Amino acid sequence: MAKRDYYEILGIDRSAPAEEIKKAYRKKAVQYHPDKNPDNKEAEEKFKELTEAYQVLSDAQKRKMYDQFGHAGVDGQGGMGGFGGFGGGENPFGDIFGDIFGDIFGGGGSRARRRGGAVPGDDLRYNLSLKFEEAAFGVKKTIRFKKEVSCENCSGSGVRAGSSPVTCSDCQGSGEVRFQQGFFTVSKSCGRCHGLGTLIQDPCGTCHGSGKVPKEVEIEVNIPAGMDTGHRLKIAGKGGPGFRGGPSGDLYVVVQVEDHEFFERDRETIYCDIPLRLAQATLGDEIEVPTLDGKVKVKIPAGTQPDKMLRLKGKGVPRLNGFGRGDQILRLQVETPVHLTSEQKRLLKEFDEIEQSKKENSKSRHAAFFSKVKEMFG
Repeated sequence: MAKRDYYEILGIDRSAPAEEIKKAYRKKAVQYHPDKNPDNKEAEEKFKELTEAYQVLSDAQKRKMYDQFGHAGVDGQGGMGGFGGFGGGENPFGDIFGDIFGDIFGGGGSRARRRGGAVPGDDLRYNLSLKFEEAAFGVKKTIRFKKEVSCENCSGSGVRAGSSPVTCSDCQGSGEVRFQQGFFTVSKSCGRCHGLGTLIQDPCGTCHGSGKVPKEVEIEVNIPAGMDTGHRLKIAGKGGPGFRGGPSGDLYVVVQVEDHEFFERDRETIYCDIPLRLAQATLGDEIEVPTLDGKVKVKIPAGTQPDKMLRLKGKGVPRLNGFGRGDQILRLQVETPVHLTSEQKRLLKEFDEIEQSKKENSKSRHAAFFSKVKEMFG
């Protein structure tokens, strides 16, 4: 089934500013939140759909990719070595969840994930450093890091073999406690069982009731062509383990591209500074320049001025998700001779005298500039 348009899901115009996107999400999230619609699968799906739309449109970079390429531009993307959890410290929805689910539902956003005892695992982040060419053309990488995995001894339940969790006496297994506040009945996550509804009285001897143990893991990651610093890849189900039957979180691989000796990058365009001798710029020449595909010959036109740029079409970075390649821009840098010999100085002075005596020289930028200076300042 084809995905619906994210703007349509939130009910906003494609030019809507960030504040309007946030406001639209808040309004609809309250309407379809699972705590307000218990056991309502349709509301649950709508809430997931809303959250996905907000996650993309509230991120300027993702929104730009979505506007340009549609769902293909953001599918498989989330959000140098090492990783950390997204849960808690890097909530992708900022203060939205705190505003809505803390104030209105008393922490229900977290509780909705835990109802029935099943707790989803945390999302994890891995910062991956790539060489310039690896990011441009794509590469397959094997990453290794330590993370928590489900305890094999208790199958992630946290209880000793032969035992079972017991119902929490404070919330009677609901995972929430209710109290009267004026005319309203307010509910919040149970402080004793932390919203699980059950307690472990006889914990597993291996994981001590957490259901998780640390382990070094190895994962193969396919980096597509066109990745750049800050881009993220989402690897579903490779994050932290769930608890009591909850699904695993996701792993987000965040790219950091190393600097290159010759090239600078601006999206799909590559810039390269090419130093030229004065004679090469004046008389013209044919030279070899570096590109991502190897060296190529380029003709330098006679009379090349400093900072002139030449474009090599299709020699840039492949565009993310296809659609061809960018260009390479050569920035020609004319070098002024230094440490001249007496003979070189004599020849340059002779050359300059000849230049000044030429009639057409009166039309040059040099002559025009100093003529105006004289006119204005005397």
